[in-house]
Amino acid sequence: MKKLFALVVLMATMTVAAQAQVQFGVKGGLNITNMKLSEDVIAPSNQAGFFIGPTVKFTLPVVGLGIDASALYDQRSSKVGEEKIKQQSIQVPVNVRFGFGLGSTASIFVFAGPQFGFNVGDKTFSSVDNATKEVSNWTLKSSNLSANVGLGLMLLNHFQISANYNAAIGKTGNFGVEDVVGTVSNVVTGDTKANSWQIALAYYF
Repeated sequence: MKKLFALVVLMATMTVAAQAQVQFGVKGGLNITNMKLSEDVIAPSNQAGFFIGPTVKFTLPVVGLGIDASALYDQRSSKVGEEKIKQQSIQVPVNVRFGFGLGSTASIFVFAGPQFGFNVGDKTFSSVDNATKEVSNWTLKSSNLSANVGLGLMLLNHFQISANYNAAIGKTGNFGVEDVVGTVSNVVTGDTKANSWQIALAYYF
């Protein structure tokens, strides 16, 4: 289903590109990641990360309407208990945008769309809490789907700053926590979701 959805989005993008004004550029920014757990066994904390890569913007014949897409190296991390979970991936956001303002001088735009992620880093993590003898194991998925919603500012038709919330659709990974008390072993398993606030800067040539 995810592959079919990605194909539909790609075909739609290629269709409108034939009638659109195209600008290529480079984009980078910061992630503030919040790891959500399905079981309240360990308290996670927010961590910062970054992303960078090429981007392209299509301005459609309809006034104010456009599409942008990027291929970003993305690094996110979150500290959960004693373990720092680091996700390294290639993220491909495809956003529909609507802008209004003073033509090419300055414009404000809102945007939303899907984001497709492909894990290129470590997928498994484990840690042991020496004080409690608690063992934690984490497994990240090879691919994931998320959604963006945000707003931005375009200056002089080249400079762009934006802020958005990236919300995971489905689980980002799995975890298992084993707590040993005497001869009794208690294992709790669950799912994780990595949601992020993102601030980005882009320059279009």
